[in-house]
Parts: sequence; structure tokens; C-alpha cells
Amino acid sequence: MFAQKRPWQQEYLDRFYGKRKNWVDGTTQFHELIRKHLLKDQPVLELGPGPKNQTSDFLRGISASVDGLDVDEEARQNPALRRVYVHKGGDSWPIPTESYDAVVANYVLEHLPAPDNTVAEAYRVLRPGGTFCFRTPNLYHYVSMASRFSPHWFHNLVANRLRNLPSGSHDPYPTCYRMNACRTVRRIMRTAGFEEVELFTIEKEPSYGMSSRILFLLFMGYERVVNSSRLFSTFRCNILGVFRKPHAAARVL
Repeated sequence: MFAQKRPWQQEYLDRFYGKRKNWVDGTTQFHELIRKHLLKDQPVLELGPGPKNQTSDFLRGISASVDGLDVDEEARQNPALRRVYVHKGGDSWPIPTESYDAVVANYVLEHLPAPDNTVAEAYRVLRPGGTFCFRTPNLYHYVSMASRFSPHWFHNLVANRLRNLPSGSHDPYPTCYRMNACRTVRRIMRTAGFEEVELFTIEKEPSYGMSSRILFLLFMGYERVVNSSRLFSTFRCNILGVFRKPHAAARVL
């Protein structure tokens, strides 16, 4: 029997990224950042977990418990979560003050119409010394710029196709990009009272080039350029951040 030929996407990923020294994908780097700053056996609140995702599973493995806060009832299907709060609107989350040692948001901040309120609520539900860890797209990356200046129906039409996702994958959620530049992140987080621990940008394999070899190589060239110097860090794909609620919590105005 002939061996089944691997998809070209996997061949390209192995050829151009799998053999690069110390290279890890973006999700792995985000999870290692969380591991670095979260103590084991702490209760964690995940924002926007959905019905299943890798970060929920990762958090379950390192935390005392993982609860979720989502706008969609489908989050109740997430097997990694102990409890799910469904919050469809309003300023206050249905969560007691100082309930968690960490809040984690993976690709959530870009969807927030009022990020100031979300960050203030995260500050409220965290215990003193608790951390807010997140990953979100960078506004100054080509994917975010294209998304920001095109209608949502266009996102639904092309986003999953460009990433070569299987049919039946969830359509992209609407994006707002109101907390997707490092300076905006710092302003909103400091206003809420958080202290900065880490904030940086990363560029990884071209996930939006998975529908075409030409697109893959083109976007890979972009990745090589923006990773070649810190001077280009403003134009990398994702922002990763860790902020801490002070032990002597005092809101900064």
C-alpha cells in the first residue's frame, strides 16, 4: 500500500518552521507565559472559552479549577470548565468580588465594545496579587487592518477559508479592536489599577496563508522581516500580556 501523502500545509510547516531552533507556535508560547506567572492549584476564570479550546484544557491541567464567562450558552458544553457564567450584557459580571487568582483571555479583547468595563470587572473579581493574562491580535498587523476595514460578512466569507479550517467551523465573531495596540492596553490596564508585568508582540507561522502556497510563502516572508529586528515589533501579529492586581490595591486615576 502507498503511504498517504501529507497535506502541503503540514509539509510547509515542517520544512520552514519545524526545524527552526527554539521555534514554538503561538499557543504554546502563550501557555508557557501563563505557566510562568500562575501558581499551581489556583482558581482561574477564563473569558470567552466557547464550547472547547486548547487554553481551557491547558488551564484545567495546572489550576485548582477553571470557570468560564461567556456571552454564549454553548460555553456550557466546555468539558474543562467547572462552572460557566453566561453574561449577555450590563456592566457587572455575575461573579463575587475577589473570587479568582487569575483571569485569562485568549483572543477575546478584540471583540469587546467596552474594554474599559471588562478590565475593571476583571480587576474586581481578582484577589490582590492576582494576574490577568491575555493574547489578542495587534491592530497594526495586516490581518487586523484588513479585518478592521472590511464588513463582517466579508470576514465570514474568507477568514475560515484562508486558515483552511474544516467546514462547519464557527464563523468569526464581530471585532471592535478597541484594545489592540500596546499603548492602549497600557492605558486601559493602568486606569483600572493593574501593574504591568509583561507586554510584548509576537509573529508566528502564517495561519492565514493556509489556503494557498503563494500566500503561505508571501506571509512567511513578512514573518521573517518583522522578526528580524525589534524595530519591527509594532507590526507583529499578536500582543501577549500579563498584568497584576497589586497586593495593596489602589485604583490609578
